[in-house]
Amino acid sequence: MSERIQRVNELIKRELSKIILEEINFPKEVLVTIIRVEAAPNLYSARVYISVLPEEKTKEVFVMLKNSIYNLQQLLNKRLRMRPIPRIEFLQEKQVQKREKIEEILDEIKRG
Repeated sequence: MSERIQRVNELIKRELSKIILEEINFPKEVLVTIIRVEAAPNLYSARVYISVLPEEKTKEVFVMLKNSIYNLQQLLNKRLRMRPIPRIEFLQEKQVQKREKIEEILDEIKRG
């Protein structure tokens, strides 16, 4: 991955985090975190990986994000001073869940 793509990923992550914090009112006791961003090499699209705690609220959060995608994209377009501005797509982060599962298994091995 090129250095420019890495910088773009971090920039999108930082700015989109601020926008989501300001614009979307998630239910109480729900923690939404942008884990990582993967922009395409041509910068026309970017996958934004989201983690939601508690996991039971994941569907509800993704519905809220999907319903707000146009507004979020417009605000991101205004904040970024680059061309092209990647089109964002929200995805559920699965690696965090895998890591937690591995940690649980390791804890069980240590106990037993």
